[in-house]
Amino acid sequence: MRSGSRLPDELRAFSVDYDIQPQAYASLLMKTGNTHVICAVSLEEQVPPFLEGRAQGWITAEYSILPGATSSRYKRETRGQSGRSMEIQRLIGRSLRMMVDLRELDGCTLRVDCDVLNADGGTRTASITGAALAVKNTINRMAREGRLPRQPRLAPVAAVSVGVVDGAVLLDLDYREDSRADGDGNFVMAGGDWVEIQVTAEGRALSDEHFAEMQRLARKGIAELSTLWTGSS
Repeated sequence: MRSGSRLPDELRAFSVDYDIQPQAYASLLMKTGNTHVICAVSLEEQVPPFLEGRAQGWITAEYSILPGATSSRYKRETRGQSGRSMEIQRLIGRSLRMMVDLRELDGCTLRVDCDVLNADGGTRTASITGAALAVKNTINRMAREGRLPRQPRLAPVAAVSVGVVDGAVLLDLDYREDSRADGDGNFVMAGGDWVEIQVTAEGRALSDEHFAEMQRLARKGIAELSTLWTGSS
Protein backbone atom coordinates (compact mmCIF):
# COMPACT_ATOMS: atom_id res chain seq x y z
CA MET A 1 0.00 0.00 0.00
CA ARG A 2 1.34 3.42 -0.98
CA SER A 3 1.44 6.20 1.59
CA GLY A 4 -1.88 7.99 1.67
CA SER A 5 -3.45 4.99 -0.10
CA ARG A 6 -2.41 6.48 -3.44
CA LEU A 7 -3.13 4.65 -6.67
CA PRO A 8 -0.15 3.70 -8.87
CA ASP A 9 -0.91 6.59 -11.27
CA GLU A 10 -1.66 9.17 -8.56
CA LEU A 11 0.52 12.16 -7.69
CA ARG A 12 1.17 13.21 -4.14
CA ALA A 13 -0.76 16.30 -3.06
CA PHE A 14 0.96 19.36 -4.53
CA SER A 15 0.66 23.10 -3.96
CA VAL A 16 2.53 26.37 -4.33
CA ASP A 17 2.85 29.31 -1.93
CA TYR A 18 3.98 32.46 -3.75
CA ASP A 19 6.17 35.37 -2.57
CA ILE A 20 7.75 33.27 0.16
CA GLN A 21 10.86 35.50 -0.01
CA PRO A 22 9.58 39.03 -0.69
CA GLN A 23 13.04 40.48 -1.39
CA ALA A 24 13.64 38.10 -4.30
CA TYR A 25 12.47 39.21 -7.74
CA ALA A 26 10.12 36.19 -7.68
CA SER A 27 9.84 33.33 -5.21
CA LEU A 28 7.66 30.45 -4.13
CA LEU A 29 7.50 27.35 -1.97
CA MET A 30 6.79 24.21 -4.00
CA LYS A 31 5.23 21.37 -2.02
CA THR A 32 4.98 17.85 -3.41
CA GLY A 33 3.90 15.57 -0.60
CA ASN A 34 6.54 15.99 2.10
CA THR A 35 9.12 17.34 -0.34
CA HIS A 36 9.27 21.12 0.01
CA VAL A 37 11.53 23.37 -2.08
CA ILE A 38 12.00 27.15 -2.02
CA CYS A 39 12.60 28.54 -5.53
CA ALA A 40 13.79 32.14 -5.73
CA VAL A 41 14.84 34.14 -8.79
CA SER A 42 17.44 36.89 -8.91
CA LEU A 43 17.44 39.22 -11.94
CA GLU A 44 20.86 40.26 -13.22
CA GLU A 45 21.10 42.85 -15.98
CA GLN A 46 24.08 41.18 -17.60
CA VAL A 47 24.90 37.88 -19.28
CA PRO A 48 27.80 35.42 -18.89
CA PRO A 49 30.91 36.33 -20.91
CA PHE A 50 30.28 33.59 -23.48
CA LEU A 51 26.98 35.29 -24.44
CA GLU A 52 28.22 38.88 -24.70
CA GLY A 53 27.30 40.40 -28.05
CA ARG A 54 24.98 37.53 -29.02
CA ALA A 55 21.69 39.36 -28.35
CA GLN A 56 20.22 36.84 -25.94
CA GLY A 57 19.72 36.27 -22.26
CA TRP A 58 20.40 33.33 -19.98
CA ILE A 59 18.66 31.22 -17.33
CA THR A 60 20.68 29.23 -14.85
CA ALA A 61 20.03 27.46 -11.55
CA GLU A 62 21.67 26.45 -8.30
CA TYR A 63 20.48 23.59 -6.09
CA SER A 64 21.11 22.66 -2.48
CA ILE A 65 19.65 20.55 0.30
CA LEU A 66 19.49 22.26 3.69
CA PRO A 67 20.94 20.37 6.69
CA GLY A 68 17.59 19.69 8.36
CA ALA A 69 15.89 18.42 5.20
CA THR A 70 16.78 14.76 5.72
CA SER A 71 16.45 12.26 8.58
CA SER A 72 20.14 12.59 9.39
CA ARG A 73 21.80 15.98 9.02
CA TYR A 74 22.68 16.75 5.40
CA LYS A 75 26.22 18.14 5.41
CA ARG A 76 26.61 21.62 3.96
CA GLU A 77 28.72 21.71 0.81
CA THR A 78 31.18 24.31 2.07
CA ARG A 79 34.14 23.01 0.06
CA GLY A 80 32.47 22.94 -3.29
CA GLN A 81 29.40 21.23 -4.62
CA SER A 82 29.06 17.49 -4.86
CA GLY A 83 28.76 15.87 -8.26
CA ARG A 84 25.09 15.13 -7.49
CA SER A 85 24.25 18.78 -6.78
CA MET A 86 26.05 19.93 -9.92
CA GLU A 87 24.25 17.37 -12.07
CA ILE A 88 20.85 18.34 -10.65
CA GLN A 89 21.31 22.08 -11.07
CA ARG A 90 22.46 21.59 -14.65
CA LEU A 91 19.30 19.56 -15.29
CA ILE A 92 17.19 22.35 -13.78
CA GLY A 93 18.93 24.99 -15.90
CA ARG A 94 18.56 22.99 -19.12
CA SER A 95 14.88 22.49 -18.41
CA LEU A 96 14.20 26.15 -17.69
CA ARG A 97 15.92 27.30 -20.88
CA MET A 98 13.34 25.31 -22.86
CA MET A 99 10.43 27.47 -21.67
CA VAL A 100 11.31 30.69 -23.50
CA ASP A 101 13.23 31.97 -26.52
CA LEU A 102 16.35 33.33 -24.82
CA ARG A 103 16.55 36.13 -27.37
CA GLU A 104 13.52 37.62 -25.61
CA LEU A 105 15.69 38.09 -22.50
CA ASP A 106 18.49 39.96 -24.30
CA GLY A 107 21.03 41.27 -21.79
CA CYS A 108 19.48 39.64 -18.70
CA THR A 109 20.30 36.59 -16.61
CA LEU A 110 17.72 34.86 -14.44
CA ARG A 111 19.44 32.97 -11.63
CA VAL A 112 17.18 30.52 -9.83
CA ASP A 113 18.08 29.17 -6.39
CA CYS A 114 16.37 25.91 -5.44
CA ASP A 115 16.81 25.10 -1.75
CA VAL A 116 15.28 21.89 -0.42
CA LEU A 117 13.64 22.47 2.98
CA ASN A 118 12.34 18.93 3.35
CA ALA A 119 13.33 15.91 1.26
CA ASP A 120 11.01 12.94 0.76
CA GLY A 121 11.85 11.89 -2.79
CA GLY A 122 11.59 13.79 -6.05
CA THR A 123 13.58 16.85 -4.99
CA ARG A 124 14.96 17.49 -8.47
CA THR A 125 11.58 17.18 -10.19
CA ALA A 126 9.89 19.39 -7.58
CA SER A 127 12.71 21.91 -8.09
CA ILE A 128 12.16 21.97 -11.85
CA THR A 129 8.38 22.39 -11.54
CA GLY A 130 8.68 25.12 -8.92
CA ALA A 131 11.55 26.90 -10.63
CA ALA A 132 9.63 27.05 -13.90
CA LEU A 133 6.69 28.72 -12.15
CA ALA A 134 9.07 31.20 -10.50
CA VAL A 135 10.67 32.00 -13.87
CA LYS A 136 7.22 32.48 -15.39
CA ASN A 137 6.38 35.03 -12.69
CA THR A 138 9.75 36.70 -13.20
CA ILE A 139 9.27 37.13 -16.94
CA ASN A 140 5.71 38.37 -16.50
CA ARG A 141 6.92 40.93 -13.96
CA MET A 142 9.72 42.04 -16.27
CA ALA A 143 7.18 42.61 -19.03
CA ARG A 144 4.87 44.58 -16.72
CA GLU A 145 7.76 46.77 -15.59
CA GLY A 146 8.85 47.50 -19.16
CA ARG A 147 12.14 45.61 -18.85
CA LEU A 148 11.19 43.58 -21.93
CA PRO A 149 9.99 44.99 -25.27
CA ARG A 150 7.04 42.56 -25.32
CA GLN A 151 5.50 39.66 -23.43
CA PRO A 152 7.40 36.50 -24.42
CA ARG A 153 5.60 33.29 -25.25
CA LEU A 154 6.24 30.70 -22.54
CA ALA A 155 6.06 26.91 -22.70
CA PRO A 156 4.86 25.31 -19.45
CA VAL A 157 7.68 23.24 -17.94
CA ALA A 158 7.13 20.56 -15.30
CA ALA A 159 8.79 17.34 -14.17
CA VAL A 160 7.92 14.17 -12.29
CA SER A 161 9.52 10.91 -11.18
CA VAL A 162 8.30 7.43 -12.08
CA GLY A 163 9.67 4.12 -10.83
CA VAL A 164 9.20 0.37 -10.77
CA VAL A 165 8.67 -1.05 -7.29
CA ASP A 166 7.98 -4.76 -6.77
CA GLY A 167 7.09 -5.05 -10.44
CA ALA A 168 4.56 -2.19 -10.39
CA VAL A 169 5.09 1.12 -12.19
CA LEU A 170 4.41 3.98 -9.77
CA LEU A 171 4.06 7.72 -10.39
CA ASP A 172 5.79 10.30 -8.17
CA LEU A 173 7.86 8.18 -5.80
CA ASP A 174 8.36 9.20 -2.20
CA TYR A 175 11.63 8.33 -0.47
CA ARG A 176 10.40 4.99 0.88
CA GLU A 177 9.38 3.86 -2.59
CA ASP A 178 12.46 5.29 -4.29
CA SER A 179 14.79 3.42 -1.92
CA ARG A 180 13.16 0.11 -2.93
CA ALA A 181 12.78 0.74 -6.66
CA ASP A 182 14.17 -1.68 -9.25
CA GLY A 183 14.34 1.28 -11.62
CA ASP A 184 13.39 4.92 -11.58
CA GLY A 185 13.34 7.89 -13.88
CA ASN A 186 12.95 11.66 -14.00
CA PHE A 187 10.84 13.02 -16.84
CA VAL A 188 10.72 16.66 -17.96
CA MET A 189 8.36 18.22 -20.49
CA ALA A 190 7.95 21.70 -21.98
CA GLY A 191 4.68 22.56 -23.67
CA GLY A 192 3.75 18.91 -24.07
CA ASP A 193 7.09 17.83 -25.59
CA TRP A 194 9.90 15.92 -23.94
CA VAL A 195 12.89 17.90 -22.70
CA GLU A 196 14.80 15.22 -20.84
CA ILE A 197 14.30 11.63 -19.71
CA GLN A 198 16.68 10.09 -17.18
CA VAL A 199 15.91 6.42 -16.48
CA THR A 200 18.12 4.00 -14.60
CA ALA A 201 17.65 0.33 -13.77
CA GLU A 202 18.94 -0.61 -10.33
CA GLY A 203 17.61 -3.97 -9.13
CA ARG A 204 16.93 -5.45 -12.56
CA ALA A 205 16.79 -4.36 -16.20
CA LEU A 206 13.63 -2.61 -17.35
CA SER A 207 11.43 -4.11 -20.06
CA ASP A 208 10.00 -2.16 -22.99
CA GLU A 209 6.59 -2.53 -21.35
CA HIS A 210 7.80 -1.00 -18.11
CA PHE A 211 9.46 1.89 -19.90
CA ALA A 212 6.35 2.60 -22.00
CA GLU A 213 4.19 2.62 -18.87
CA MET A 214 6.67 4.91 -17.09
CA GLN A 215 6.47 7.35 -19.99
CA ARG A 216 2.67 7.20 -20.02
CA LEU A 217 2.39 7.91 -16.30
CA ALA A 218 4.96 10.70 -16.54
CA ARG A 219 2.94 12.45 -19.23
CA LYS A 220 -0.21 12.10 -17.11
CA GLY A 221 1.48 13.47 -13.99
CA ILE A 222 3.10 16.38 -15.80
CA ALA A 223 -0.24 17.35 -17.35
CA GLU A 224 -1.71 17.53 -13.85
CA LEU A 225 1.23 19.55 -12.49
CA SER A 226 0.94 21.95 -15.43
CA THR A 227 -2.44 23.09 -14.11
CA LEU A 228 -0.40 25.15 -11.62
CA TRP A 229 0.42 27.51 -14.47
CA THR A 230 -3.13 28.91 -14.41
CA GLY A 231 -2.68 30.05 -10.82
CA SER A 232 0.59 32.01 -11.05
CA SER A 233 0.94 35.65 -12.00
